[in-house]
Amino acid sequence: MSRIAGVLNTLGEQGRKALIPYITAGDPHPDQTVDLMHTLAAAGADIIELGVPFSDPMADGPVIQLACERALKHGTSLRQVIAMVKAFREKDAHTPVVLMGYLNPMEAMGFEAFADAAADAGVDGVLTVDLPPEEADNVAPLFSERQMDPIFLLAPTTTDQRIRAISEHSSGYVYYVSIKGVTGSASIDVEEVGRKVANVHRITALPVGVGFGIRDAETAAAVGKVSDGVIVGSVLVDTIARHQSDPVRLQQALTDLLSPMREALDGLAS
Repeated sequence: MSRIAGVLNTLGEQGRKALIPYITAGDPHPDQTVDLMHTLAAAGADIIELGVPFSDPMADGPVIQLACERALKHGTSLRQVIAMVKAFREKDAHTPVVLMGYLNPMEAMGFEAFADAAADAGVDGVLTVDLPPEEADNVAPLFSERQMDPIFLLAPTTTDQRIRAISEHSSGYVYYVSIKGVTGSASIDVEEVGRKVANVHRITALPVGVGFGIRDAETAAAVGKVSDGVIVGSVLVDTIARHQSDPVRLQQALTDLLSPMREALDGLAS
């Protein structure tokens, strides 16, 4: 059983929902990323999604695009991101880490070399936004063989047939994108998300995490009621941008944002 599956199974047995924050590695500076990961874990993160900066993040809105620009300005590479996970593992052997990014940096490094290095560093899952399951037959098994979960996206427009196909290639959890658009682009329709997630649950036994549009404890709780976990990205990345010149204040600001979400989600189990 992967570390991701273990955490999600435990949460499910407890009637609790997963809190999965996303930050971009190397933003605001590579030297701060590991500390920020520990801050997220201390504030209640069950799983951390760590973005691999890329020059053309097609699924992301302006907030995360700018985060990638800041990280790339400091020369943050895929190998450095993997090294950050390894450094994180020196103090945290429990919190799963998912690398989320795009195909090009992994392909440039070499898929097998990437899989070896990521597994050795303690990466638990890989979500490659622009790798459809139809083209993953030579890639996803490299991750699975090394106890890393291949994770794929589901959209509001994904058909039942495609949900089945994606689920067959996935493990850990599936990531349901709550809106038709890029990250940070619209408000979430919780009722519609609930209907869509219920249908996904009808088709697959995998946990469903919902991302895009979760901004505060209220929306986290609302989405938590209809899903297995909430994925929080743009609002955290925007907080990093606003406090990038003050590392101490930045860590407190992330805690102040994430802790109420943790409390709100835990309140659903009571």
